[in-house]
Amino acid sequence: MNFTHRPVTADDVKTLCGFPQGVQELYFMFPKAQYPLTEEQMHTAISQRFDSTAFLANDEFVGFANFYRAEHDGICCIGNVIVAPYARGQGVARYIVETMTAVGFEKYQAREVQLSCFNENTAGLLLYPKLGFVPFSIEERATPGGRRVALINMTRHRQ
Repeated sequence: MNFTHRPVTADDVKTLCGFPQGVQELYFMFPKAQYPLTEEQMHTAISQRFDSTAFLANDEFVGFANFYRAEHDGICCIGNVIVAPYARGQGVARYIVETMTAVGFEKYQAREVQLSCFNENTAGLLLYPKLGFVPFSIEERATPGGRRVALINMTRHRQ
């Protein structure tokens, strides 16, 4: 697969709203959102975040991410990460995280890049350490259904 990325467009947002396949997936991607994800919810999030990016495989929109915190010479935090259901298991998430990490280190000269992953997101928990991220704290959260879950905060320092 040939991966590329570019700034997200309004058309991408329409497509993106179909990526979360249920309440749990939306919660993993965007805990403050209400299911089903709407364009309005995404546009509001994008307006409050940095470097909202569309990821493409063979010119098809297959993933999204942004920063909810982006400090020059500080910390960049990757958020809203999601891969289209039909593109999972093909390296898209790896490309997203590697790209956003590079943007944090290069564009913002960040000292570290952080991301967070819920304990039930096995794919993320197995991927992020392979990309150099290590856990530094755990927070208790409640799912939309009221269940207790752990949010594992991870960091990768600039080398």
